Amino acid sequence: MSASMPTRIVIIGGGPAGNSCATTAARLGAEVTLIERDVIGGAAHLNDCIPSKAMIATGNARQFLRRSARMGLADVGSEVDLEHLALRLRTIESRLESQVRSLLSSQHVELIHGTATIVDEHTVRSVSEGGTFDHHADVIVLATGSRPRIPDWAPIDGDRILTTRDAYPPKSLPSHAIVIGSGVTGVEFVHLFESMGSEVTLVVSRQQVLPGKDPEVAAALEEDFLRRGIRLFKGARATGVEREGDDVVVSCNDGRVARGSHVLLAIGSIPNSEDLGLDNAGVATDGGYVPVDAHLRSNVPHIYAAGDLSGRLPLSSVASMQGRKIAEHAMGALHPERSRLIDYDKAASAIFTEPEIADVGLAEADAFSEGRKVRVTKVPFASSAKALINDDSRGFVKIVSDPATGVVLGGSIVGRHAAELISVLAIAVTNGLTVSDIHESLMVHPTLAEALSEAAE
Repeated sequence: MSASMPTRIVIIGGGPAGNSCATTAARLGAEVTLIERDVIGGAAHLNDCIPSKAMIATGNARQFLRRSARMGLADVGSEVDLEHLALRLRTIESRLESQVRSLLSSQHVELIHGTATIVDEHTVRSVSEGGTFDHHADVIVLATGSRPRIPDWAPIDGDRILTTRDAYPPKSLPSHAIVIGSGVTGVEFVHLFESMGSEVTLVVSRQQVLPGKDPEVAAALEEDFLRRGIRLFKGARATGVEREGDDVVVSCNDGRVARGSHVLLAIGSIPNSEDLGLDNAGVATDGGYVPVDAHLRSNVPHIYAAGDLSGRLPLSSVASMQGRKIAEHAMGALHPERSRLIDYDKAASAIFTEPEIADVGLAEADAFSEGRKVRVTKVPFASSAKALINDDSRGFVKIVSDPATGVVLGGSIVGRHAAELISVLAIAVTNGLTVSDIHESLMVHPTLAEALSEAAE
């Protein structure tokens, strides 16, 4: 390739990873083609992540109205209007997709709405309404995302037996929803359905909701679920789902049976890697995922993978960062003094239940299991003036630090706006700040953020 020729990058998948990669590479001088078969902005992002949070916001508003009398307000109606809610979700999706399209257009990214197949190491074939074309690629980026996992024993019908993508919103509001899966998505749907007035049963295959999370954090959520009347089938693995008229029946391996009006499956996802033609370019896979190195390269050096397909943390924030890092690496724009490899152990994450849950970095339980000496400080929101003003003092702030240096190693937050507050700890963990750096910062009063300063004291 002539030195004067721009690098040609073909990206398959228009979610957060693909979009971030496309706009960054274009700004760095690449000639970029992005091929997306579904929603520009990403199906998992715009048809799953965003609508779920929008519905949770509606449920949270309903809960707030239900307890408004305690804050000096007369009772306000709070019935859920599914038709209006569906319109709201479509409006949000349309606006976000339009913004993504505008950004790609402003960077002169060629956008093709169609399917893509790898023909050989440097050729990608697109099929769309505009025709079939072969695109030469100096660099290929795979960012095709994932979809809900559906086991053989769950006959999904989109009516009463649902995947997450059938539930934005469901055709009818469940009178009794049975949620299978107690990971992040599962507990968010438990909160969502209960906040909208449904009875809820959660099938928990382990002895703790949110397996892998800090046990104290999980216990706080479980306590709140039980207070709200949610039934927990702990240590039960679902083995079958059947419809009986307007009811659905879930059978578990321990003999227990749950009966409700709707079932929602939240038991993980599988990567969208089939029919991509990966074998044509010799790209290795593992369980459908594309293993990558620290620079997100597959075993074929000029073919990268990002987002859910890479098998790393399935977070939109991580996918966006991966896309940017790929563009910088492919374009030779990495600056050692300013650029860092992605440290997945320092990625902040949040769970949009109520109370919200967020964490970053080293967890207390992991530190102790590794025999690592840490200092753990915890402050309950019950001592926060703003929490009392908000009439919601649930939860706490916990900071994990190095006892010798005071460097912040991690933290967890349970409570209102935890997803926003965790950003303070995320910056501290990423940049090696100390508890003194947080404590010496002048926080606004009264705010929930003051609890961070108190925990760092």
